[in-house]
Amino acid sequence: MLQYTIRRLLLAIPVLFGILLVTFVLARAIPGDPCKAMLGEKATPEVCERFYEEHGLNDPVPVQFAVYMGKVLRGDLGTSIRFSRPVSIIILERLPTTVELSLAALTLAVLIGIPLGIISAVYRNSPVDVGTMVLANTGVSMPVYWLGLILAYTFALLLKDTPFWLPPAGRLSAGVVAKPFYEVFGWDVGTEGARYFVLEFFANMYVLNSLITRDWAVLKDALQHLALPAMALSTIPLSIIARMTRSSMLEVLRQDYIKAARAKGLRRHIVILKHALRNALLPIVTIIGLQVGLLFSGAVLTETIFSFAGVGRMLFEAITARDYPVIQGFTVVIALIYVGVNLLVDLSYVLVDPRIRLE
Repeated sequence: MLQYTIRRLLLAIPVLFGILLVTFVLARAIPGDPCKAMLGEKATPEVCERFYEEHGLNDPVPVQFAVYMGKVLRGDLGTSIRFSRPVSIIILERLPTTVELSLAALTLAVLIGIPLGIISAVYRNSPVDVGTMVLANTGVSMPVYWLGLILAYTFALLLKDTPFWLPPAGRLSAGVVAKPFYEVFGWDVGTEGARYFVLEFFANMYVLNSLITRDWAVLKDALQHLALPAMALSTIPLSIIARMTRSSMLEVLRQDYIKAARAKGLRRHIVILKHALRNALLPIVTIIGLQVGLLFSGAVLTETIFSFAGVGRMLFEAITARDYPVIQGFTVVIALIYVGVNLLVDLSYVLVDPRIRLE
């Protein structure tokens, strides 16, 4: 397994290089002038010339790419044109929000999608199966931006005077402060270095931070603000997981060993969960891993609609402002996460089915 892991990590290098190259070229192919986008339409040619020179935009694109790659290899993702701040710091502030939202959405998708798929497979062609698959197909077909607006309108306006009211925007209510857990525990971590970055990353995940500090008021508020974006973002993955679970379970339920288990008199739930589901997990685990990329892409619209200050919203703003370093930096981080998750999915095959040998 170690050799397989090393081989996969080495193969990820050209993949990441290709993603960097394509992102670098496409970012500069976006219509519009970065100087005008940043400084306004009234910026004079002289001002724009100084702007290009300051940010190295006068050089040919291959030269710009070579300079950028040199910085990346040194761990420097550049400085934001818009904010004049290191991209790594912006990522530290924004990425935990998207990770928290994606984990919440994926949890909903898995906890609801897999049971729905199992029920549909067990009661094949019944009204339950038809109804579940109709809902799944509807979920796949609904655009995230449309569903997000509907959820915000329903829970924030129509249900505003009921216990089911949920906030339509933001991460915390005004006046609610999530104090980092390392400050609560009195840890001196400084303001830079690997330890600070790691602790600050987890502290910016408000649900996790409030659980660690046992601040139940912040936890309740954070979960309320997380509910609508997570529901909107989880709809498509939930539907895909439900359909894949149904398909995989139907294939397994036709096998002879399932019939033999039933003939032995084993209880129905044992046959379904222990024998059928366990052998149907491989394609389900694969599709769950693939949903990570879908969650990050859907987060762009979801975070914009719900004013969630995460990677998606930051990418949208960076593209609008032609902030090349931010676009490239966030793309690299998302690509790394995607490659890492797919590697973990491949390694998990051994746990799901011990007969598989990755070597």
